[in-house]
Parts: sequence; C-alpha cells; structure tokens
Amino acid sequence: MSEHNHGCYLSERETNRAQAAEEALRLAHEKNVRFIRLWFTDVLGFLKSFAITVENLEDAIQNGRGFDGSSIQGFARIDESDMIALPDPSTFALLPWRGDETPVARMICDVQYPDGTPYEFDPRFVLKKNLRRAEEQGLIFYVGPELEYFYFRRPAAPLETLDDGGYFDLTPLDVASDLRRDTVLVLQEMGIKVDYSHHEVAPSQHEIDLDYTDALTMADQAMTYRLVVKEVALRYDVYATFMPKPLMGENGSGMHTHQSLFRGDRNIFFDGDDPHGLSIECKRYIAGLLEHGREITMVTNQWVNSYKRLVPGYEAPVYLSWALRNRSDLIRVPGYNPGSEKATRVEYRAPDPACNPYLAFAVMLAAGLEGIEHEYEPRAPVEENCYAMRPEEREAKGIGSLPGSLGEAIAAAEESAVLREALGPELHEKLLENKRIEVDRYRQQVTSWELDEYLAVL
Repeated sequence: MSEHNHGCYLSERETNRAQAAEEALRLAHEKNVRFIRLWFTDVLGFLKSFAITVENLEDAIQNGRGFDGSSIQGFARIDESDMIALPDPSTFALLPWRGDETPVARMICDVQYPDGTPYEFDPRFVLKKNLRRAEEQGLIFYVGPELEYFYFRRPAAPLETLDDGGYFDLTPLDVASDLRRDTVLVLQEMGIKVDYSHHEVAPSQHEIDLDYTDALTMADQAMTYRLVVKEVALRYDVYATFMPKPLMGENGSGMHTHQSLFRGDRNIFFDGDDPHGLSIECKRYIAGLLEHGREITMVTNQWVNSYKRLVPGYEAPVYLSWALRNRSDLIRVPGYNPGSEKATRVEYRAPDPACNPYLAFAVMLAAGLEGIEHEYEPRAPVEENCYAMRPEEREAKGIGSLPGSLGEAIAAAEESAVLREALGPELHEKLLENKRIEVDRYRQQVTSWELDEYLAVL
C-alpha cells in the first residue's frame, strides 16, 4: 500500500500545482521532449487526445488549450460550445513506446468552459467532486483495481487465443509472459507502480495489478494502463481487449476494486476490537454499496456485453451479498493480512475493466458514503454459497440481485437519487440517454444464435 497523505489531498495537489508545473517544464527540457499529448476522457471512458509542441507547454499549463466540446459526447450528442483542456502538470510522463528520437510526453487534462468553470460532463471533475465530499469529513479514498484483459491474434472473429493457460500458470502454455513483462516495464517507466502480474483463469486472459493509491491518481493510471496494454500488444502483432465477455463458456474480465477510507494515517475501516477487524464505518460503507449496488451498475458495468459476464457459474457476482472470504459474493473482505490496519479494505467485485474508472470510483464512493453518513444498518456477512441457495432462502436473508441486463440497469439508474447526485443531473441524464440508444441498437440485431436456434424450426 502506498504512503498515505495527511490533510486534504486534492487541496494539497492544487496548492502544489506551480511546483508540479516547474517540474514538468524541467523534465521536458531535460528529456528533449518535442511534443506533448494532452489527454482527456469522454463520458464513456474513451481517451481523447491532441498534441502541442514543447514551445507551447508553459502557456498550455497556465491557460489550457481550446478544442471542440462535441468530441467528449459519446453517442447521445448535443451541441456544445468550445471547451478548454487544462493540463494537470503532476501527470506529466514520457510515452516510452514513442521512442527516443523524438520523445513524446503526455499530460492528463481537466475539461473546463472558457471562463474556467468545470465542465459538468468531464468524468475527472465528477470524481473530484465526490472526493471532495469525502474530504469534507477529513477522508481520503484509496482504491486498488484488478483489471483483467484478453490477448487475441486479431481484433475480429474468429477469435484466436495465444495460449490455453490457466490461473497463475507458469508453463510454456503462457506465451504472453513477455507481453506482460514488457507492459509492466513500460508502466514503471511512466512512474506507475505495479503490484504483480499473472495469467488469469480463462485461456489468454491476464491481469496486472497496480499499487493501491488515492482514487484520482488511480483513475489516471487505469486510463494509462489500458492504453499501455494495447500499445505493447501491438508491438507483438496481437490485440489486447478489455471487453468484459469476449469468449462464450469462459470467465469474463472483471475489475475487482479494493477500497478503503483513511483519515490521516488511520484506516477508518479497521477496528481491532471487532472479531473480524471491521469498524462500524466499514460495515455501513458495505451496507451502502449493497443498498445502491443495482443503481450504480449502469456505471460500473456500462455495456450490453457487461451482462454476459454477470451470470452464475463464472466467478462473477450476481447477488447483493457480502462475505469475509467467499468469492461468489458482490463484496468480499480480503483476509490476506488479518489484523493489519493498513491492509483492511473491501473488494467490490461487480465492475468490469471497460467501465469509465473516474465515474466507477465516484459512484462506488458515493454509495458507500451514503451508508456511513445515513448510518445504514449493517447486514450480517453471508458465508454460504449464494448460488446454491434456493430463491426463497435468498429472499429470507434479504439478498437481492444485480441487474441481469443493461436495460434492467438503466431502469434502476433512472430512479436513483444517489446516482443522480454523484454524477450530477446533467451527466446522469446524458448517460441514461446514451445507454438507451445502445440497448435499442442491440435489440435491432439478429444474432447467429437466434438463426441457429429458430430458423429451421419456426
């Protein structure tokens, strides 16, 4: 776990902006950088980018750079005025895959209106807004996502895997070890600390875990991580995908997200007097995630394909339950370091790696804080296998289920005051509109399964 900060992290980061700007300018000169890519993220979590020359770097840090605001809309487009991308100088990093001849760096931007007002559809702004809600209580939100992904020979059907390896395999079958190794090295060159990497359960499925850190830094790192994985794969003439469920009959890719809240150096999720080491705040945070889990699923699992993963039998959660060790539940309390305050955390297992990490972290935090602030009644952990229970048993224990489709997730999100507050009313409606369009487009398709199942008999 990374070193924890005292006081208000966001405020300190903004206070140190001038120092970070000076360091970025120094590094650009020292490394002979010629171009800087300015990155920002649209509402669906896709990276957008444009380049400036190093001669314009200082002015861009001070005043930002204008661009067409319609580029961050997603499918549900409306007219927008010009926008400003204001670089965060603390995110300055070289892009190692661009080579040494003409070094290229990147900075991640906040999106603003020309008058400096934050753009309400900017996912980074939405995360910051929710982090400030925690900071008002003296809290810093830490996360550690586990982003899984697949390698394929090509980005089109028929899909061809690189190996038949399994979980933690160390055999000649795991031919992607070199890809993982090179990916870790590139991440480290960019200043991103890696915990560990390994082969996952499904053929050609892999995972690289990043070191636990504050949520804003982690969201920036997650966006960088997804690009780095793809860039390194291209070097090997293969394709990497974060699609939640590309292979029928195999495990899908998740983004299990470990999370905790610190006040100074104290983890408020820890209580040494509790039999399981969990504080009442931790249990109420869990209760908030369970209470609002259905409502936030449209954000943590935002694609039609996401719901092909959230089905029984493939280690992905389906039911709104929590456990101390059981991996079939939506929320798990990892027990790797029993009694360790810094290691005490909750693991929310629904998200997939194709989400927008800024928005996913924001809505998970919002749901958990609702539980703490409104003192939700903690539920008892479920140690039985929820999948093996009869429906009436789950009903008796108050165990609901996650949405079974994007359409169900939209219906739950539409009525959610918590989600509306976390995202802001404008973005809440924009995402709903966008996702309704996706569902309508999907409903219009006639799939090969339908032809195989019905054509000859109907």
